[in-house]
Amino acid sequence: MLSPFFKNDQPIHLERFPVAQVNRSLQAWDSADEYIIDYLQENNVLAETKNIVIFNDSFGALSVNLYHHNLQLIHDSYISQQGVKYNLDSNYIDMDTIQFLDSLATIAAPVDIVILKLPKSKAYLEYQLQQIQQCANKDTLIIAAARVKEIHTSTLKLFEKHIGETKTSLAVKKSRLIFSKLNAANKTELPKAKVWPLEKTDFSISNLANVFSRDSLDIGGRQLLENLPSVNGNLDVADLGCGNGVVGLAMLAKNPDINMHFYDESFMAIQSTKDNIIKNLPGNQEQCFFHVNDCLTDVESSSLDLVLCNPPFHQQAAVTDHIAWQMFKQSYNALKKGGELRIIGNRQLAYHIKLQRLFGNCETIASNSKFVILSAKK
Repeated sequence: MLSPFFKNDQPIHLERFPVAQVNRSLQAWDSADEYIIDYLQENNVLAETKNIVIFNDSFGALSVNLYHHNLQLIHDSYISQQGVKYNLDSNYIDMDTIQFLDSLATIAAPVDIVILKLPKSKAYLEYQLQQIQQCANKDTLIIAAARVKEIHTSTLKLFEKHIGETKTSLAVKKSRLIFSKLNAANKTELPKAKVWPLEKTDFSISNLANVFSRDSLDIGGRQLLENLPSVNGNLDVADLGCGNGVVGLAMLAKNPDINMHFYDESFMAIQSTKDNIIKNLPGNQEQCFFHVNDCLTDVESSSLDLVLCNPPFHQQAAVTDHIAWQMFKQSYNALKKGGELRIIGNRQLAYHIKLQRLFGNCETIASNSKFVILSAKK
């Protein structure tokens, strides 16, 4: 899709990732991306090569404009990271001077410019503001951006608490910039993981800042935990979209002979899952395998006996079912003949139609007024 940005007087092409999404009308950039680039160019900030850190560049709109500087790109989303690489490559941009870092990596100083696209999670925003504390200095230009409706008084107070003096720009195309200047006196340690007890067990669950349902067990997960299958032997089981790994953890505790595979696109989710296995089932570590991945992409066909999944229905701010559909199709490919996909979803999402179409069968395991647990066998 042609973007409003240019490289060598030619329009830059930007695609959402993965590129095989059904809804191709969704843009890979937004007005906040445009506002940031316009500000930097109009104020001649980029006249010399800069050391720039970019947080949460979802599909590369910022990176393709700033590639000729020394970039450190911070992502918790593996899919976003791959999307940036795809769009850089599609526009023939050399990535040799670009560092791709996960959300837990140490950012190298000195840093001239920090650009932050506001994340959805308040806890993750606080974590990233404290990361900025660690790498910025009093001369670092710190710019954040988001849609106007996503910037609240409480948001600005977080910047003032963790960074320092903060002000905002005028709104343009329903987006706004936030400018903050580092006050060295504000420096604190990075926040620790949130820990809570898993009900009806002796397990203690640890969640890093950007992990889904950080503060407690979500109600969908609770329903799935109450309807886990019992299996025999050292079967290969996957917790797909594992989050903190609580479903796979419970499955392994119930069936201690299985090989448990954890898949998520969040680096923090996989690290939280590792921590929870080590803490709660240390004797089963050798049976656990951890994968940061785009669903089950490139997983060997006919390699799994069971896939457990609570599929998401959004990507960043966009509501979409393409991730669930990708999970179902890739599960079908990865399952052995006779293998099972067991999912939980909101009733109104009608996942049974997709499963029936793909597997040729679909059984309702349990349901209530909000959720339904479905099983399909290959």
